[in-house]
Order: sequence, then C-alpha cells, then structure tokens
Amino acid sequence: MVKQERAARTRQALIRAGAEVFAQEGFAAASLSAISRRAGVSNGALHFHFESKKALAEAVEDEALKAMREIVQEASARDGRALVELVDATHGLVSRIAEDVVVRAGFELSGDPGRGEGPSLRWEWQRWVEETVRRSEEDGWLARGVSADDAATAIVAATMGFEVLGAEDKAWLSEEKVTGFWDLLLPRLTERHAQVRAIRSRQARVGAQRGEPDPVGG
Repeated sequence: MVKQERAARTRQALIRAGAEVFAQEGFAAASLSAISRRAGVSNGALHFHFESKKALAEAVEDEALKAMREIVQEASARDGRALVELVDATHGLVSRIAEDVVVRAGFELSGDPGRGEGPSLRWEWQRWVEETVRRSEEDGWLARGVSADDAATAIVAATMGFEVLGAEDKAWLSEEKVTGFWDLLLPRLTERHAQVRAIRSRQARVGAQRGEPDPVGG
C-alpha cells in the first residue's frame, strides 16, 4: 500500500510538473528531462509512469477534462436551470483556469499545433455550451428572436477567448472580466436576466453562510 501511494504521488507530481513546463514552453519545446527535474524524480521514474511525452500530455489533458466535467456537474447540482448553470460554469471554468496550471495546460495542449491532434477539451466545452443553450431555449429562457446557435457561438468564443488571452495576461481570467461579459450579454440573451442575477446572488449568500467560495463570481 505504501509503495502504491508513493507511486500515485510521483505520478501526480509528474503531471503537475509536465503541466507547468507545457504551459511555459509549449508541447514541442518541452523536454522530459526538464519535467523530471521539476518533479524531483529521475528520468527513469518518469518513463516508468509515462512512455513518452505524448502520453504525459494526454494525462495532463485527462486531468483537465475531469476538472472541467466536475465544474459543469457542480453547476447543474446547484440550481438545475440551464441558463443559470451556464453562467455559473463559465465563472467556475475561467477561475479554475486561472488557479490550476493543470487545467490551464490541458486547454493549451488541446490547441497546440505541435501535437497534431484535435482540440478535445475545447470541443467538449463547446458541445456542453451548445447543449445547455438549447436546454435554455426549450425551457423558454431565451428571449424571442435570439438564436440558440448564435448565443452558443458568442459564449464559446468569449470563454475560450478568455482562456487564450489569459495565457499572456492573467487579467483576462479575472472574475470582473467574466462578470462584465455576462452583464453585457444577459439582457440581450434573456428577458429573465434580472431573475438570473437574483438566483446567482442568492447562491452567493448561501455559499458565504456555509463558508464556501462564491460559486458564480460577483
């Protein structure tokens, strides 16, 4: 059991070190020796857990994907109304990208041309946003004349824009940026924008009473 726990800790250390190096240097320039040094393990230990740089990058993406799925599941569990889930999850995702290098690197690897693979995390986020906007439309929460496709396009473009720009300037990953985006979009998107804000405020108050961080930002 002790040996298994040590192996699990080493694997997680390598994933984090890999994420840090991938985020700083990109996939192509990152070296396994630099990653093993940052993790404080030998090259042999790295190759015991990951047969190649590609395998390590996939592990980073898998961890980031798991985190993203947890964010959207938590948003769904808090309220259940699709449009509120959407606002909640965008705040949660951008905040996690800012705070967690594994999630940040996972998204960057998804769009790294050096890998020659499809943008799996970005595609999954796009798919979830599109499905959630369609549920909002079915629930009658989209304003008349608002296209679900157009709304999803704007939300995906903005949130992934925050992620890309945040790699160079962390101000793009701030709560204020996401709040400003929704303050601009919600009145156009739904006639119930005041209700969405009220629900978010109530969630924030409940979270504060329980000693939890604000789940949806300001």
